[in-house]
Amino acid sequence: MTSGFRNFRYLVAGNAVSAYGSYLNLVALNLYALSTTGSAAQTGLIMAVRLGVGFFMGFVSGSIVTRFNRKVVMICGDLSQAVALTALLTVQPGARPALLYLVAVVAGCGGTLSTVALRSSVPVIVGQDQRVRANGLLTTGRSLAMVAGFASAGIVVTAFGFRAAFGIDAATFVVSAANMARLPLKLRMSESAAPSAGGGEISPMIGLRILRATPVLLVMIAIRAVDALGSASHNVGLPVYSTALDPAHPAEFVSRFWAVWAVGNIVVQRGVVRYVKKSGRSIGENAFAVGTILMSASFIVAFTGPPLVVGVVVALCAGMADGFTDNAYASRLQTVADDDRGYVFGFSSMAENLGFGSGMVISALLLDHHSPLWVVGVSHGVAIGCGVAFLSYVFVSRRSGARRSDSEEAASELDPAAVGGEAR
Repeated sequence: MTSGFRNFRYLVAGNAVSAYGSYLNLVALNLYALSTTGSAAQTGLIMAVRLGVGFFMGFVSGSIVTRFNRKVVMICGDLSQAVALTALLTVQPGARPALLYLVAVVAGCGGTLSTVALRSSVPVIVGQDQRVRANGLLTTGRSLAMVAGFASAGIVVTAFGFRAAFGIDAATFVVSAANMARLPLKLRMSESAAPSAGGGEISPMIGLRILRATPVLLVMIAIRAVDALGSASHNVGLPVYSTALDPAHPAEFVSRFWAVWAVGNIVVQRGVVRYVKKSGRSIGENAFAVGTILMSASFIVAFTGPPLVVGVVVALCAGMADGFTDNAYASRLQTVADDDRGYVFGFSSMAENLGFGSGMVISALLLDHHSPLWVVGVSHGVAIGCGVAFLSYVFVSRRSGARRSDSEEAASELDPAAVGGEAR
């Protein structure tokens, strides 16, 4: 194992620790907001602020991770969240409701910057040929952190209180920042002068200009945004659906589903890495579209009330498709040049946050009038339609290209001057 990949494993471990803090914070902060303000509207507004800030960070994150040291950006992203949570612990109780909004803003900024910087740096740390394997490790770590964070949030808050929960949150970000600081990682091909490309343009415009040269990446990002909208629908719908299934134990279905989902996510990463290593091939845009279709279909089936065994299989398939899609998506975007990669991932972050944020609002409104199955079916159905349309377009384009090549070859046989200049 190369030293670069060995150090990357330590980076993955630190990232998983901070991810655990993020998911624990997501639950604890919402519960604390509801307990402190007594208002479901304000609790929702704090969540909206966090998502909204994540979206607007797309306007600057590409420029920041391209023009500044990515390692410093990631450390600052972690430490800023630790400081905000510590402030929440130490201020007077009367100031805490207002400070919740500041914590949401910092979480949105720090989380987005860290993610964009890390995703942009993977090919530099491990090399382009190892990026699929590296993305698999990152996804595995975050999947475990998500399940652990969501599962332990209620236990920590109930047994030890909100102060303990926020203290643990802050500690996870400090651990992640310290881990990053000690690792001898190179996160940019060149840490010299800031790139001059882009001039006075804002980050999304630079990203869009780069993506126009590779339209397939722009289409993938659009599909990812639609998929994020679908993800919002099942994140909002699962608690509602689980409560309807068993009002006495509303968390049982949700907990089981996400636990099995995580298993599927982890298993598929090992399979993808072995496939790439054995075949020498990567996973690209077609694999991403297929994964999106399978993932969306699995989430729709999960809301149809399948028997327990079938439900476990569906959750496993959802996790596998989700993990596969995430790896294929990141690996394909990471093929762009290092100086452009930050802008592309910044644009992607903006699109995903827009899809997820708008999906949360739309799904919450629709659930007042429709069943969870209807809401999830429509949302994920749109993602399936986009995936099928993309695969159809690729198929037609390849058929047209093949026919064009055959025609040119036939023409060259009949008239050599058509392709090789005037016959002599």
